[in-house]
Amino acid sequence: MQTSDFDYDLPPELIAQTPIEPRDASRLLVVNRATGSLEHRHFYEIGDYLRPGDLLVANRSRVIPARLIGRKPETGGAVEVLLLARRPEPGAECWEALVRPGRRIREGQEIVFGETGADASAPLLTARVLARTEAGGRLIQFLPAASGEPLEVTLSRLGTMPLPPYIHTPLANPERYQTVYAREPGSAAAPTAGLHFTPELLARLGEQGVETAFVLLHVGLDTFRPVEVEDVSEHKMHSEAIELDEATAAQINAARKRGGRIVAVGTTSVRVLESLPETDPVHPFQGRTSLFITPGTRFKLVDAMITNFHLPRSSLMMLVSAFAGYDLIRRAYAEAVAQRYRFFSFGDAMLIL
Repeated sequence: MQTSDFDYDLPPELIAQTPIEPRDASRLLVVNRATGSLEHRHFYEIGDYLRPGDLLVANRSRVIPARLIGRKPETGGAVEVLLLARRPEPGAECWEALVRPGRRIREGQEIVFGETGADASAPLLTARVLARTEAGGRLIQFLPAASGEPLEVTLSRLGTMPLPPYIHTPLANPERYQTVYAREPGSAAAPTAGLHFTPELLARLGEQGVETAFVLLHVGLDTFRPVEVEDVSEHKMHSEAIELDEATAAQINAARKRGGRIVAVGTTSVRVLESLPETDPVHPFQGRTSLFITPGTRFKLVDAMITNFHLPRSSLMMLVSAFAGYDLIRRAYAEAVAQRYRFFSFGDAMLIL
């Protein structure tokens, strides 16, 4: 397979710049793998395609204010830092990050953030670059703040929401880049398929017998890293931490026993579920995954998928092509473009049955 096989033409004006209101008013393209049919609906009608006993599995990760603007103390030069994933280092607050300008940020470089007034000797936050990562980012360590406050508190004051680079319109309400069920901070990007759900819609689905369960994957580097090699087999996925707790494992096992479908909300939920050890029943799991799903992959748990429309030549295009079939996804995307669907993070949704 070639990366160019997953390219497509997208008019720039179809890239959604703002979220639609209300959340569930987005359009929904329903793709049926068995019949090859395509139906045009709205997200608030998704219950028409779900059955009592089905289980929605969503990612409960919450986006952190991961974009920081600092400077080099010796020159005053501006440095942009995008936090991607916390690295478990004993006694140290270490993060993998993207930095700009990358070529000028070497090991040992300090970056300071949030000086107040003219007192440049007392930044609110200081980071030191420890190493360059294999993917071209940096491993940085935050030094203890003079104020003694936890890093999360300082980030909430200094950081901003890390919107993707294709979104150029400022976000009026940062909560619109969070799912309504986001709980655990740690993601550098939202699991965007879940942005369409409202509390009212989830309640209605519950009333018709559709349960909801949660997994955890903090969205990190691969959201921002394109597939740069032409031979798909040469692409290496970044490792991400995943978690399936005991309660969700029990819900999955109960749904399978009663004949319900496992409906993954988003590609991150798919990657968690398909990375689990192949056991029956499913067991709780905590670990890491670098699973790269491409056409030919056998799916173990996921029966249906809710997802947004993805960037050309991306690993996510390969994932949905693996699930729905390459030719059907090509046809679905062509139809979505022709019908002027909204694409990417704040765009419309697809339900693959």
